[in-house]
Amino acid sequence: MRRALVVEDDPDIVELLVHYLSQDGWSVEGVADGRRALDRLRGESWELLILDLQLPGMDGLSLCSEVRRDKRTENLPVVMLTARGDEADRIVGLELGADDYVTKPFSPKELVARVRALLRRQERRDATDVLRFRGLELDLGRHVARWSGRAVHLTAKEFALLAALVEAHGRVLTRQGLLEQVWGYSYADGTRTVDVHVRRLREKLPELAPHLVTVKSAGYRLVDELEA
Repeated sequence: MRRALVVEDDPDIVELLVHYLSQDGWSVEGVADGRRALDRLRGESWELLILDLQLPGMDGLSLCSEVRRDKRTENLPVVMLTARGDEADRIVGLELGADDYVTKPFSPKELVARVRALLRRQERRDATDVLRFRGLELDLGRHVARWSGRAVHLTAKEFALLAALVEAHGRVLTRQGLLEQVWGYSYADGTRTVDVHVRRLREKLPELAPHLVTVKSAGYRLVDELEA
């Protein structure tokens, strides 16, 4: 059975998530302290982390950063729980490597749907399928990215976003379309999430950055030949 760790200091929210995720086939455990959660993550195997921002011991942003720095957990799917007004924290969370965020108060059914969409995108890749663009190589089965043979660490969402752009073969992909394809849901404010992830791709792959073009009032595309 797949294991999920819920890091949240509100016992009512933990109980709610345990109930709904368990119904969806998960074995769920809750931890109320960020420092204890980090110890659990390093010492055991998990397939999902649901993480609140405001935590005793270690806050959610710091915990997310530690998760992404550790080779054992760097590809662990992370869904953040944030208060509705914490837009700045949500953006920072995405920049630190969170795959998605859900604002409180939230629908547990929506959260489960987002988790399902995230895992579907990870599992449906053919183990032998490899995408290439100039010096970029994306091994979809092993979830490995390389540029000119050099390994590049990408989060699950960064990897999926880049794969979608490569698969488009130069077509413009709108922010809303990318949000639905990569994140699995439609939400107008979420288009900023797309912009954050594109910026991170440009930072991690500077050689690719000139080819990852912003199309004004539309979205993004990958172009093989640069315009003069």
